[in-house]
Amino acid sequence: MNINKSEFVISSATLGQCPKDHKPEYAFIGRSNVGKSSLINMLCNHKGLAKTSATPGKTLLINHFIINDSWYLVDLPGYGFAKRSKSVLHKLQQMISSYILQREQLANVFVLIDVRHEPQKIDREFIDWLGESGVPFSLVFTKADKLKPSKVKENVETFLNAMKETWEELPPHFVTSSQKREGREEVLDYIDRINRGIAD
Repeated sequence: MNINKSEFVISSATLGQCPKDHKPEYAFIGRSNVGKSSLINMLCNHKGLAKTSATPGKTLLINHFIINDSWYLVDLPGYGFAKRSKSVLHKLQQMISSYILQREQLANVFVLIDVRHEPQKIDREFIDWLGESGVPFSLVFTKADKLKPSKVKENVETFLNAMKETWEELPPHFVTSSQKREGREEVLDYIDRINRGIAD
């Protein structure tokens, strides 16, 4: 898939503020500082599309970007260790869960995992919640350029093997590097396949 056009549309604090049309939506989410904005910018070939920040947890709203006038890329707030008050964290959790569970246009959630780290409990809990809720999702391992290819492969396998303890079937997964533009074609082709399936 070629991305010829990508534009910011709206930041929403509630589900009701999200776009009213019925184009398919692909949401991106992960722990704070997982490289989400960089990945979105790399996928869209648009450097300043999603705001990157040195401070983890800057995304506090549901951000919609229209792609090729035909589908939405949705940047969701991160989960995890951003320094937030309990009331703000609770509000964020409610916003994320209401979007993921109630948004009919949501075609797939891409869960971003930093490939440098061992499997994190918070990632597993979020993934298990998606599975229990029947939400279609894929795993995107980020920052592959930070490790040797053999170590990337080993860490991905460790994560997937940990999932096999409780999962009968593993979700699709992609290995990416925003720096080297690795994994871009694979992720976009996957979105394209889903879009074609929806259109049929």
